[in-house]
Amino acid sequence: MRAIGVFLLLALFPLAMQAMDSMFYVSLASRILIYAIAATSLNLVLGYGGMVSFGHAAFFGAGAFVVGIMAVEGVRSAWLAWPAAVAVAALAALVIGALSLRTRGVYFIMITLAFAQMVYYIFVSLKTYGGDDGLSLPGRSTVGIGTLGNDLVWYYVVLAVLAAVLYGLHRLVHSRFGRVIAAIRENEARAEAIGFPVYRYKLACFVIAGAVGGLAGALIANQSSYVSPSLLHWIQSGTLMIMVILGGVGTLWGGVIGAAVLLGLEHLIADYRIGWLAALAPNYQDHGGLAVGIVLLAIVMLAPEGLAGLFARRRDA
Repeated sequence: MRAIGVFLLLALFPLAMQAMDSMFYVSLASRILIYAIAATSLNLVLGYGGMVSFGHAAFFGAGAFVVGIMAVEGVRSAWLAWPAAVAVAALAALVIGALSLRTRGVYFIMITLAFAQMVYYIFVSLKTYGGDDGLSLPGRSTVGIGTLGNDLVWYYVVLAVLAAVLYGLHRLVHSRFGRVIAAIRENEARAEAIGFPVYRYKLACFVIAGAVGGLAGALIANQSSYVSPSLLHWIQSGTLMIMVILGGVGTLWGGVIGAAVLLGLEHLIADYRIGWLAALAPNYQDHGGLAVGIVLLAIVMLAPEGLAGLFARRRDA
């Protein structure tokens, strides 16, 4: 029931903003929802699977570039471009996961990072499609008789995708597959000893997360009709990981809460200059980044299990 209430409020939000002539916030909310999808996909491998992947941006950015390249080549149909983005991201996750999952611990972290940087440099080297400068799209994807250019319509499409992803994740983690993944996370050796094919389960989890990350990439490409190579950079992987940790690792709403708080803070601090920070560090250039870091540090110290865990403790109390 709480989920229905949250989505009802989210559904009413753009109507309220339209009445207040503040459609910019609808566009910002759409961006937050897209990053919530990407963070939720990472939460599947990080929180539920216990695999600390530092290369999730490879799937996010690959999905964005697939949509961008297809749009430039004249294929703007969402029914073709978005499944292609998901398929390419899933294939990349299959290849990367098949090799990376043969390692564990810090070696797994480093090899996923290395693969992500390889993918980053592959797309940067595509000078035909922008290279370092990125790729501008002729417009958003089309669905049948029209485009998704209207920000109000686009918001509801993204919201519907987020709802489907969260519902799918809920069903997945409560299925037999999800319980096996949780068992592997808790004790991989014991799960293998009782007969579960651990490697195949972890690889399937990795591929599913990569596919959803590619879908989020397809959406972010349409959000601003521009694809930047920075979407593939390791910093993007770190940003998604911060969202998951901030919202709550291994919780259904962790990625959503983390994306909303992190991007909301960045926007709030960018809009309202913090004078006391400038006075405190006059030679420091990125006062906004410093302020975000301080707030995030305070949240992590007060809620080590993430904001979702904090809300759950208060509800139980």
